[in-house]
Amino acid sequence: MNHLNSLLRPGTLWPTLLERTAHARDRRAILSIPTTPEVIEQRGVAFQVRVITALAIKALATAATSNADPFLPYDPDLFVAELSPTHVALLNKFNVVDHHLLIVTRAFEDQVALLTREDCAALLSCLAEIDGVAFYNAGPAAGASQRHKHLQVIPLSALPEPRLPIEPLVRSVKMAGATGTVPGLPFLHAYAPMDPAWLDPRKDGASSLLACYRSLLRAVGLSVEATAAPYNLLVTRQWLLLVPRSQEFFEGISINALGFAGALLVKDARQLAVLRTHGPLNALQHVALPQKS
Repeated sequence: MNHLNSLLRPGTLWPTLLERTAHARDRRAILSIPTTPEVIEQRGVAFQVRVITALAIKALATAATSNADPFLPYDPDLFVAELSPTHVALLNKFNVVDHHLLIVTRAFEDQVALLTREDCAALLSCLAEIDGVAFYNAGPAAGASQRHKHLQVIPLSALPEPRLPIEPLVRSVKMAGATGTVPGLPFLHAYAPMDPAWLDPRKDGASSLLACYRSLLRAVGLSVEATAAPYNLLVTRQWLLLVPRSQEFFEGISINALGFAGALLVKDARQLAVLRTHGPLNALQHVALPQKS
């Protein structure tokens, strides 16, 4: 499969996403998680922190006790679009922000598996339609809550300003060949620019994106041949960032890929206070790996 034989008709994903969101809400298939927004500034980054309400915590805890694969079969009320012979687009049942999209493999693949050319093609087909931040949580230690392989996309229009708080740091990237590093990030990571040509549905950008992803893995010392250690991947229309992980939690706060974009989720005022005391960048450093000397 390549980007050329996508099942998604150009110009249809966003209106379909709006229509299917309205349908899912009408059928009560979505459980939107109410939160209170807070901002914590550290080293020039205005981290966006959302505090979940107590009622939402109970609902999420109940859902987490289920061992069933929510994508086999998926809830038809959450279906958005056929992306390719290997992937479908679904709504996130437990969404914190509107129009949170999941890119899900039709057949079971493990969330710790390396991304494939098919994954890259499905991701590009969505980013070509929606200007958003895409991300992949590779395994439980990277914040993944489901074993069935899925990438995620959140439209930038659904996020508060600054939509990607980490971008002021990203602007100072230092390249070394195909990949680079961001001086303001105090943990092991790798950065690469996104070529806008990869988003062109008339071309095969999937192979190029796959090669870029593998170069990021190599840059941080992870395998490109076998199941990799836990990591988070962020993908926008401008850049990619990959961060290897050491653990999921900082002081009981679960951190996934969005944390490295500058967006964090906490359960209560105590966890918010922990972040204010230690600083979000220090929390990210704690769950990542040390920089290479």
